[in-house]
Amino acid sequence: MLTAIITPFDSDGAVDYEAFWRLLDHLRDTGSDGVVVCGTTGESPTLTEDEKLALFSTAVDAVGSSMQVLAATGTYDTAHSVEMTRRAAAIGCHGVMAVTPYYSKPPQEGLYRHFVAIADATDLPVLLYNIPGRTARLIEIETLVRLAHHPRIVAVKDAVDDIDYTRRSVQALPDHFAVYSGSDAFTHDSMGVGGVGVVSVAAHLVGRRIKGMIEAHQQGEADVAAAIDAALAPLFDALFVEPNPMPLKAALNRWWGPVGDPRLPLIPASDDTVAMLEAALETATVA
Repeated sequence: MLTAIITPFDSDGAVDYEAFWRLLDHLRDTGSDGVVVCGTTGESPTLTEDEKLALFSTAVDAVGSSMQVLAATGTYDTAHSVEMTRRAAAIGCHGVMAVTPYYSKPPQEGLYRHFVAIADATDLPVLLYNIPGRTARLIEIETLVRLAHHPRIVAVKDAVDDIDYTRRSVQALPDHFAVYSGSDAFTHDSMGVGGVGVVSVAAHLVGRRIKGMIEAHQQGEADVAAAIDAALAPLFDALFVEPNPMPLKAALNRWWGPVGDPRLPLIPASDDTVAMLEAALETATVA
């Protein structure tokens, strides 16, 4: 279970590194095996380069060897992605996550060369991030297979939200290549077709429950895994009823500790969303 960690802000909108450190402790204590720092859930589009590097460094200092720190270094600019990857490696991050280049809609060969350039720039393992709903580009299975031959491209965060695509990917990819669910709502089904776990948003709130579902899958306890997934389904839905991480930050502010509001252009979640989250958390806790 990897968690796509949020970026806390203080009342003035500056990064709150103390709250970030406390949140890392919380995630470790509730079952996260690692964190992805400065991904979309971490509001990467609104973070400066200096803020990202400081967050990478804080995470490495905070977790030591107790969790893996994956730096989200991918952008739509290959050269910038390569430079951020090199700097994350120098800081001591344990791996990097590289999202599909967004907005410019590169062809599959362009995607392939982009990811290989990132992987060639480091000795760290690389987690690809396939999320066509945000990037307007799917990493096709044939391209994934080509990329899997690179010795440092070792996994993909699959947020395609199409279980048939996930099944065909797992069947086509080599055994050493790991497929993580990129959506909490698809973790149960993804593991059913060969996925290894999740890069989670909901783990901020119910990490022990999600870890229990993953472990039940690993131990062949299908009924237990299905029951946990069903209990968590309302929360998975509520966390994405408005753009991520608006609902998650509202939930953490209310039930964990101050993490601030999202930076514009995102805004605080609505009262209706908070009410949905409250009902969903009650179901997740008591079921």
